[in-house]
Amino acid sequence: MMENQTWSGDILLLEGLKVTPQSSIPVFILLFLVYIFIMVSNIGLTVLISVERSLHQPMYLLSCNLNINDVFGATAIIPRLICDIFTESAERYITYMGCAIQAFFFHLHIGTYLSVLMIMAFDRYVAICKPLQYSNIMTNQMVMRLSVFAWVVIIFMVGILIGLSVRLSRCRRMVSNPFCDNASLFKLSCESVLINNIYGLGYTVVILGFSIGSTVLTYLKITIACVTSKNRALNSRALQTCSTHLTLYLIMILSGLSSIALHRYPELSEQRKVASIVIMLVPPSLNAVIYGLQIKLIRQKIVALFNKNRFT
Repeated sequence: MMENQTWSGDILLLEGLKVTPQSSIPVFILLFLVYIFIMVSNIGLTVLISVERSLHQPMYLLSCNLNINDVFGATAIIPRLICDIFTESAERYITYMGCAIQAFFFHLHIGTYLSVLMIMAFDRYVAICKPLQYSNIMTNQMVMRLSVFAWVVIIFMVGILIGLSVRLSRCRRMVSNPFCDNASLFKLSCESVLINNIYGLGYTVVILGFSIGSTVLTYLKITIACVTSKNRALNSRALQTCSTHLTLYLIMILSGLSSIALHRYPELSEQRKVASIVIMLVPPSLNAVIYGLQIKLIRQKIVALFNKNRFT
């Protein structure tokens, strides 16, 4: 009815999760437990790294960026998903500004994740291929500069991405997605979205291109260094430190590419919605576990902390 009209209202209808009455309670419990786990594990790991001087090393400080990013990303998306489970689909209202803010934090989460993982790949390269120069190159000041640069660049690029969609007039009010993202915003308009598509494609190519390209190049050099050195100690350290990073990176890339690809096929809308939820649940849930507990020094600190609390 309103496809060819300008919708000036500030209230949108969010599709949210489609769950049956029978599955609403299990889904609610699952999402609630996942959110609590994400918050506790990521905040706990950040606090541990902050208070333990022995963990004030580039690799651990960089991981704090992922932890903080996971907390922001999960908080922007998951609580709203949980609240909508017991809300009738016809009453899942969200303000346009709230939708834009949610979309901003969603894309900020993805972009920052990829940029920080790219910096972590560089850190592993210097540590393994240039161990004698590592302390001079990867100083805490350098880690701080790289982290700030990663956040500022992504905030700027995502700001433009969302700004281009917010400028459009609206002729629809239905957000056909479990939560708001940039595509949800510009699909509310009946105007030409050519500029949005061009910038969105350029943004995706730049972020994924730099991230995948630099990571592949970095690990190629690490592989060459390990093969040519024939040093078992070097190879073992490389395998241990790089496996956690690669696991996180592959999970994020595969989840992100699945969501992007499924956006191009309207007939696979339900699969796209599942993929979009997975990208907000799985990487943040596994980040602290994979990257935190598999690092020996952090694992030892956590075990020591539990033992101290147990016997006091």
